[in-house]
Amino acid sequence: MKILGIIPARYESSRFPGKPLIDIAGKSMIQRVYDQCQKSTRLDKVIVATDDQRILDHLKTFGAEGVMTSAKHASGTDRCGEVAEKYSEFDILINIQGDEPMIDPLQIDLLCSCFDNINTHIATLVKRIQTKEELFNENTPKVILNKKQEAIYFSRSTIPFLRGKKSDIWLNEHTFYKHIGIYAFRSQTLAKINKLPVSSLEIAEGLEQLRWIENGYSIQTKITDKESQAIDTPEDLIKLLALLKF
Repeated sequence: MKILGIIPARYESSRFPGKPLIDIAGKSMIQRVYDQCQKSTRLDKVIVATDDQRILDHLKTFGAEGVMTSAKHASGTDRCGEVAEKYSEFDILINIQGDEPMIDPLQIDLLCSCFDNINTHIATLVKRIQTKEELFNENTPKVILNKKQEAIYFSRSTIPFLRGKKSDIWLNEHTFYKHIGIYAFRSQTLAKINKLPVSSLEIAEGLEQLRWIENGYSIQTKITDKESQAIDTPEDLIKLLALLKF
């Protein structure tokens, strides 16, 4: 089983243009993500998928391999699909967020372990919600699991709804999970789901994984206790630098 790690890296960003190239204590963000991926014990190769020549040129400065992809892709999953076509010798594709410079390689390995089961076709990670702020934050996607730890629904709303219970005690009454946005696919499955039309649930929630569920695909999960901070805005970068004391 050969596993390819793919890091989508777009230059354009409405909230933080050029963020793959921002400096974080002497290294660009994309280099920090790439370096963390190299520490994984399960990835056979790591590729950066970009749509900008500046990023592609920068990768050469620290020996990373990159591939130019279309600028028309609507999501990182679509970008990974184009890469998968060029690297057809790989069985499993891991879509690694390009804006999490401190991603833990153990998380990547945990996700890869889902495919030790031959019946797994799509996989992702979830984490137990610990605070009321996260539980009721619509920017934190929540996920419902079945007995097999497969995701059966994702929502920006708090799910499940605890009937007859005051919201202040919900965390004491039930175990809630949030989605950690790293995905993995068997190559044949990725090719198929990228041909699916946008679904009604995906439009309603603004979550692309609902398209796969709505079309009958199961999503295996593993529960992690780790989470890395995404850099979406300049303010996020300031917070990370303060936290790490760079």
